[in-house]
Amino acid sequence: MKQQIPLEHKIISNWIEENTTVLDLGCGDGKLLSLLIKEKHIHAQGIELQDKAIHQCIAAGLNVIQQDIDTGLSEYTDKNFDYVILNQTLQQVKKPDFALKEALRIGKKVIVGFPNFAHIHARLQIFFQGKVPITTALPYQWYDTPNLHFLSIKDFKNYCKNKNIQIHKTAYLTNRKKIRLTPNLLAETALFLLSK
Repeated sequence: MKQQIPLEHKIISNWIEENTTVLDLGCGDGKLLSLLIKEKHIHAQGIELQDKAIHQCIAAGLNVIQQDIDTGLSEYTDKNFDYVILNQTLQQVKKPDFALKEALRIGKKVIVGFPNFAHIHARLQIFFQGKVPITTALPYQWYDTPNLHFLSIKDFKNYCKNKNIQIHKTAYLTNRKKIRLTPNLLAETALFLLSK
């Protein structure tokens, strides 16, 4: 049985040009990198911290190194990659501002994806239940979540404006479909294509 490709991976693939260089920061099990190699014929490298994920990437034949993004990416020169991906990673690093600055330094374009903490289900759980929300995009209990920072689409847009980061493309998603209206309220996850 053919495995279904997540919508966010399809969108990221559509944003990336063929035969380009891509660095995936926090590449996880490497499924996105594998898709991009197959569909876009990219020259790919991944960075991951978790041993289990690294073993999965290596088993899939991917070029992945173990590194903590919070320590920086000083071994890479400016604009070393056509694209740097931070998909479902930015909210998990200790220093997201530093990680994004480094990604924008070494990448000509940067793709960022994160769960929207201001999604209506999260808001309703906080308001009516008075507890940290658990949603499709935020499926963890407060004590075992990998997420260190909880941001909304509006927060991230304001951040980009204040830091003079250009937003080239956006995609807002929920239940495996795109959201067009009031994304800060209705989208569970967001994707941004950026440059400095």
